[in-house]
Amino acid sequence: MPKRFITYLTLSLFIAVSACAQRITGVVIDAHTGDSIPLAGVVYRSHHVMVAANQKGCFSIQRHNGWRLYFTAVGYKTYSVMVSEKTKSHLVIKLSPDTKTLEAVEVKSKRGKYSRKNNPAVELMKRVIAAKKKTDLDNNDFYEYYKYQKLTLAKNNVTPEDVAEQKAKGNKDWLVDQIEVCPMNGKLICPIQISETVSRKVYRKNPHAEKTTVLGESSIGVANLVETAGNILDASMKDIFTDVDIYDDQVRLLQFPFTSPIGKDAIGFYRYYITDTCYIGKDKCIGLTFVPNNQQDFGFRGDIWVLADSTLHVRKVSLTIPKKSDVNFVENMKIEQEYIQLPDGQWVLDTDNMLVEMRINRMMKNAVVIRSTKLSEYKFDELPKSNFRGTATFVRDADARNRGKDFWQRFRSVELTKSESSMSSFTKRFANMPGMKTLLFVLKAFMNNYVSLSTNDSIPAKFDIGPVNTIVNKNIVDGWRFRLSGRTTAALSPHLFWDGYVAHGVDSKKWYYSTQFTYAFNKKNNEPWEFPIRQLSFLTEYDIMSPSDKFLLTNKDNLFMAFKTRDIDKMYFYNRQQLEFKYETLAGLATTIGMKAEGIKGAAAMSFFNIDGTPYDGEVRTTEAHIGFRFAPGETFINTKQRRYPINLDTPIFSIDHTVAIDGLLGGKYKMNYTEASIYKRFWLNSWGKLDCYVSAGAQWDKVPFPLLIMPKVNLSWFSQPGTYTFQLMNNMEFLNDRYAMWHISWDLNGKLFNRIPLLKSLKWREYISVRGMYGKLTDKNNPFLPQNADDKILFQFPEGCNVMTSKPYVEFAVGVHNIFKFLEVDYIHRATYRNLDTAIRNGVRFALNMTF
Repeated sequence: MPKRFITYLTLSLFIAVSACAQRITGVVIDAHTGDSIPLAGVVYRSHHVMVAANQKGCFSIQRHNGWRLYFTAVGYKTYSVMVSEKTKSHLVIKLSPDTKTLEAVEVKSKRGKYSRKNNPAVELMKRVIAAKKKTDLDNNDFYEYYKYQKLTLAKNNVTPEDVAEQKAKGNKDWLVDQIEVCPMNGKLICPIQISETVSRKVYRKNPHAEKTTVLGESSIGVANLVETAGNILDASMKDIFTDVDIYDDQVRLLQFPFTSPIGKDAIGFYRYYITDTCYIGKDKCIGLTFVPNNQQDFGFRGDIWVLADSTLHVRKVSLTIPKKSDVNFVENMKIEQEYIQLPDGQWVLDTDNMLVEMRINRMMKNAVVIRSTKLSEYKFDELPKSNFRGTATFVRDADARNRGKDFWQRFRSVELTKSESSMSSFTKRFANMPGMKTLLFVLKAFMNNYVSLSTNDSIPAKFDIGPVNTIVNKNIVDGWRFRLSGRTTAALSPHLFWDGYVAHGVDSKKWYYSTQFTYAFNKKNNEPWEFPIRQLSFLTEYDIMSPSDKFLLTNKDNLFMAFKTRDIDKMYFYNRQQLEFKYETLAGLATTIGMKAEGIKGAAAMSFFNIDGTPYDGEVRTTEAHIGFRFAPGETFINTKQRRYPINLDTPIFSIDHTVAIDGLLGGKYKMNYTEASIYKRFWLNSWGKLDCYVSAGAQWDKVPFPLLIMPKVNLSWFSQPGTYTFQLMNNMEFLNDRYAMWHISWDLNGKLFNRIPLLKSLKWREYISVRGMYGKLTDKNNPFLPQNADDKILFQFPEGCNVMTSKPYVEFAVGVHNIFKFLEVDYIHRATYRNLDTAIRNGVRFALNMTF
């Protein structure tokens, strides 16, 4: 059924039920396409009377003959009508697109003119901020509501020339048919990915409990043709373009906290100006405009309308970001929210829509993300205790990804556009374009780092070859090293997985292998490490590695990690068999229990010698039992074919582990007890950026040979790896301890200083400061240099280049410039202590690639 017909039918029904003949009713539509324009403004400007059209463009406003009525919408030219006796009772208003209206507006004020003292706008906002506690939904004993959210990714600003070019190529009607007009900016767009989510939120005041349950999820589009890209895009969009609750003091958006215009710190952060009073529907409101004091800070610019009564509740808000904002990749953003009053008198959020126009680079320009959110079915009745069972605050229904047509008809409160409805057909035709299969094959190999073995693109592969970047590598023992790896997928079995490899060193002429079986007790969609992990795994492998390899986030055979700042001459062969059980709760608590039998033998410059200088014959063999706990409430992940990566770094992380080795069990030769604990927390400093703090401590309680002592976390690569908390200028095994305490504090100022320097501020560079250090101690029982240990039968001589720390801590400082070209980080590292050691590198430069808003 054509959209134009639906629009006129809706208009007819709207007129038929109009309660008052002395009103003007109508619908606002696009003059070119006939599509309705939701939330258009209908205003008697000179008389401060305003209503907003609904989601279908329909409006109703009191008739006032002799007054001029204006019709406005973002992205359209304003249209006006002089109301007279001849004016019809119902109107069809056609607005013409005007792309200039969406461009960012810079609000300027003369220095010295703005004052908070005796400012009526400031006094009003202080009252609004104070009053929000009284209207907070959390004041209710119970409440629940349903939320429908639609996220659409599209190519933005499609020009008539683009359409003509596609038509000229022939056989592309399906691509041209995908193009439509965006209702929020009036531009032509081509949707390529759509994600829908339905969730239910329940709340109890006493004892406090709340839970969000995802009832349904759906994602379809061209990104899903490359599995990893689809997973990353879907998870990233939901985390980046998340809900906006201005009643919070800080609004998390684009993975960064923005100061809310009604937050507790808003008065000092924003400048406010009262604009007018008007009616939105039947509600008299006071309108205000606000802008950050420094428009390069992460803050909003926009308009807010509050009720002109004692509640001072927000009725409507329109948010964007200043033109000079330091936000990356975002050319324009618009957020529109509207609150409604329920029959019981409470005001609640009803609509939360967002449009973000983006430009990543020249190749990925003109992208737009449209988020449509509708909240409904608010209830405040007492809820059964079963609704709050468990400690998790966010859960996903087991059938969320398998919902049928009836479910979506029940909960889809924002209709799909024609292009969104035909996304499945569009994606299939896109995949069958000439040359697309070859391009997708290359993209999959690059994005996934695996080559899928499948003869039919519509059927998921049961076996993958990879990781691709581990096929060729090089080290001091093997010389060139070649490796063939593979793994099974959930398409073969959603519970049982295998991965492994075989490798060969050219110079050493040695063969290496690894094989691991994993049984997942909960069904997996793609990967065994999908949250929550509940699995039992068995691993057996024989290989060679450097001691510092265990601190890498990437695979130790990653070709790009072969480029080091210094030669790696300390290595060892290991023969490992491991059985491990891991169980994660929905609340973020992970428990790991395992047993490991391992033998290691020195290689290259790491040989094992007894205290008396005689070579140690055989392996350093241990049989270990391990238990660990990790608590990260609210942590979310991106799943790839290699591992999962945390996407929300705001959550605190607590961990504690203990390992015990049993002498004489399964060939184990040593007794050992090793305990380690760590804490991570991120602190947001409003416009001053963020502070990441990591602290860890550990102790090796028993007498052991040096391979079982504690070595500091080091990274010998030219590339930093955020999240590993490693030292950049310390050498491999430079210090050996049996007690340690480490800290890593980094401050990303987010351009707070650079943004105030003329010329430099246009580059949008961001400052970075870091200090990392460690106290270490080697107790007498493990010190091979002491005379009383000269005849010890357990200790070994330390390899050359290994040292004992004094009471002085090891300290590194780093200062860096981040966001160079919006993706490059360059850090200068300075070593402050132990600079006179032969192994010491006093200064260095490190790099990292990181794209962030």
